[in-house]
Amino acid sequence: MNRNKLLIIFFAGAILASCTKLDRVPETNFADTGYWNTEADLQNAANRLYQQMAGHTIDNRADDNTGQNIDAISTGNRGIPATSGDWSNPYQMIFTANNILEKGGTAKVTDAIRNRYFAEARFFRAYAYAMLIEKYGDVPLVLRTLGINDPDLKMPRAPRATVSKTIYEDLDFAVTWLPTRAALPAAQYGRITKSTAWALKARVGLMEGTTAKFNNLAGWQDHLNIAVAAATSVMGQGHTLFNSYLGEFTHAGDGMSNTENLLMKQYALTILTHNTSRDLENGRIAPTRNLIRQYLYTDGLPAWNSDQTPTATRSTLFVPEANETSYNTILDNRDPRINTLLYRSGEQSYQRPWVPQTALGSRTAYAGKKGFDAADWATNNNATVQKNLIRYAEVLLIYAEAKYELTESISDADLNLTVNALRTRAGFAPRLTNAFVTVNNLSMRDEIRRERTVELALEGFRYGDLLRWKTAEVVMAKPILGGKYIASEWVGTNASALVLNADGVLVVEDATKRKWNPARDYLYPVPLNEITLSDNNVTQNKGWQ
Repeated sequence: MNRNKLLIIFFAGAILASCTKLDRVPETNFADTGYWNTEADLQNAANRLYQQMAGHTIDNRADDNTGQNIDAISTGNRGIPATSGDWSNPYQMIFTANNILEKGGTAKVTDAIRNRYFAEARFFRAYAYAMLIEKYGDVPLVLRTLGINDPDLKMPRAPRATVSKTIYEDLDFAVTWLPTRAALPAAQYGRITKSTAWALKARVGLMEGTTAKFNNLAGWQDHLNIAVAAATSVMGQGHTLFNSYLGEFTHAGDGMSNTENLLMKQYALTILTHNTSRDLENGRIAPTRNLIRQYLYTDGLPAWNSDQTPTATRSTLFVPEANETSYNTILDNRDPRINTLLYRSGEQSYQRPWVPQTALGSRTAYAGKKGFDAADWATNNNATVQKNLIRYAEVLLIYAEAKYELTESISDADLNLTVNALRTRAGFAPRLTNAFVTVNNLSMRDEIRRERTVELALEGFRYGDLLRWKTAEVVMAKPILGGKYIASEWVGTNASALVLNADGVLVVEDATKRKWNPARDYLYPVPLNEITLSDNNVTQNKGWQ
């Protein structure tokens, strides 16, 4: 991506601006005189799509992460909003994409150049619709810009299957016309490639395939086959895992030499900034014991399943929570990635060695490390570590899960290509094999899900995974737990202010505050304004009426 223009040019707020009467963004009457003529015009218009991507955000909806306050979604206490960025922001991206596809046809460029930027537009349109169907299911399918009095502003919701088919079609077009990773010029670093489009197609295929499978819907195999094929295509493009798992989430992982990054929100080369390192320090991002339980022990064995139930076989290294003698006990003898997730008691963190506490914001008493960068921390509200939105590690996990779910079996060769490659990068010696699963009475499905949960921890996947696995009704109703209270380690903490369970473990949110209605909560409520402004053609999701 042009380093001096990346995401900065908004074209005077005109061509790509929109009216906000409806969240399905009708086009207003801005003049386009003198524009849509050159490759630079197309590129600058497409830059708006990169700017519209969400970057570093905080996701406290599931059981893996909690912030300074109880999240209404995680506790089942949310209401129906009048408006919501979860609905409107993707439609703004869709408007931008449709605008480019309609007006870019007049550009005096070759078909190859025009189609390259049309490919970017169609990729981001697919990206936006993927976010919408995950949250809302059926949604209005808008494939052109809409005028103020256009009757399609009141169109009803299209079936999820129709939208997903359109997503695949858009991504197939994108794959045809985007450059390969190897062919992308250094000056265009950050622009999407064929690999990015295949990776998104694999993500959507896994989402739609597993959602359909675990809801007993027809056609799930087709989606999973799409996921496997698309992931296989990415795996043939020469991508490698970055040499440092922790470094992948700091400035060390920025730049074109890191081919693990397939789609990223850039900050260092733009006017954009974030505050993730301070969010970690202030407890706005705080890992939970629920997440820590997912990490394997150094013998390769677990103690808990992905749904927070005990495993049939537990590692001999597991210490029952009632018997933990230190805050750090649960962190000992574990997959090394746990040492990139959070700071241990006494470890140098932020400004000082970490002392277990809840007073500084972390309601779990755990101090998050993943994503912390000292240089970013030093510049409050001016952090610039890029946000990796799709990375090669996810593609490997998609391939493994989709292969398994198709036949409920997976070869050791495929495990070595995927799960075990991730473990090697992390410095974790035990290997996942069919023999290991059989001998230890484990579930291959659970172990593949565990690997995904651990590798992608705090990256915003957990909530969506619980939805598509249809385990949210079990997991989300369970209490959120934090650190083990040891008076000698929690210096300065007033124990009477803590809520502890019978094992002496901090209870962050007890079971009475954790509700999940399976007849309602697997989909978001449609914002009320969308229903009203459509003359009730857009309907509400079940259970939210």
